[in-house]
Amino acid sequence: MDIKTQIKILLTLKHMSVEELAKHLTKKTNKTYTPAKIYGKLNRDTISFTECQHIADILGYKIEFKEL
Repeated sequence: MDIKTQIKILLTLKHMSVEELAKHLTKKTNKTYTPAKIYGKLNRDTISFTECQHIADILGYKIEFKEL
């Protein structure tokens, strides 16, 4: 499953819109995020790992690496 799908699922589970996520990301990082910017990064697959960590934190999750 790609990151775009995973983030959309987590947003749905938390009843949060991309607009709300953009506001939280802007507040957390002091960088301007808009829904269009988030969609663009997800569609182009250019979202950074740090941004994914911030999103996970906002949604109440953490990213963990596990050995296979």
